Amino acid sequence: VVYLVVFHLSFVMFVWSYGKTIFTAPATPSNEFCLSKADKEQYEKEERPESQQEILRRAAKDLPIYTTTASRAIRYCDRCQLIKPDRCHHCSACDVCVLKMDHHCPWVNNCVGFSNYKFFLLFLMYSLLYCLFVAATVLQYFIKFWTNELPDTHAKFHVLFLFFVAAMFFISILSLFSYHCWLVGKNRSTIAFRNGPDKNGFSLGCSKNLREVFGDEKKYWLLPIFTSLGDGCNFPTRLVIMDPEQLGVSSQNEPAKNSVANQSFPTRPLSESQNRLLSSDCQWVETGPEEENVKSGSS
Repeated sequence: VVYLVVFHLSFVMFVWSYGKTIFTAPATPSNEFCLSKADKEQYEKEERPESQQEILRRAAKDLPIYTTTASRAIRYCDRCQLIKPDRCHHCSACDVCVLKMDHHCPWVNNCVGFSNYKFFLLFLMYSLLYCLFVAATVLQYFIKFWTNELPDTHAKFHVLFLFFVAAMFFISILSLFSYHCWLVGKNRSTIAFRNGPDKNGFSLGCSKNLREVFGDEKKYWLLPIFTSLGDGCNFPTRLVIMDPEQLGVSSQNEPAKNSVANQSFPTRPLSESQNRLLSSDCQWVETGPEEENVKSGSS
């Protein structure tokens, strides 16, 4: 009876989290990140990138944006015609800009991002537990198979097949789940892990990073119910918000580690910062292709 209860409970949670991962639509930027009609017309008329960037800087001055490209340009999506919020990327498979995009997963045929990242993690966890339970319960019969204690019937081949399939899926999912647990602890995404020069820019500590994904109420952590903190457009950072003059002085006094790390980004006065946990004096820039979806072959 206990085996049946555990089996069906893990199976139900596996299917529930898998369904939520598949059918939850990717979160997209709000209208405040879209250019006004006048700015859009002016942007399309301009041919010089410098003039276009000036229009984007004007439109983004009141937006909670801290990341730029390596050339200090405001990230703008020409297909969606909007200014990209922090950690937002355009997915060429879904053809939309996805908030806090992690990757486009072919196994769920959906983008994994702000709206369903918690569901994706739970899907991996319950898949792992489900495969572990199946492999553990079949193990004793697998041992009997090798010691020739099973009757010589076709059933022993079923046992052999079931054990190997469960064990193989367990090993492969374990590596992927461990990787994403590490990403959650560092508050990174697959895209930031591959491209970002300052990968710890959004990390607030393991505990706070975990709550950012799973929410403040621990009773809902293991349920595929959306409890993630924030709106997907604005994230607390570890950046020390400095006055532009102070930023220029500090950059002259400190030797550059590399050319990318010395790129500055739009700054705001400390009084306007919504985050009191700022501790790292670093500059956040983004490198890598802008209009590209990241597909995880193992997810």
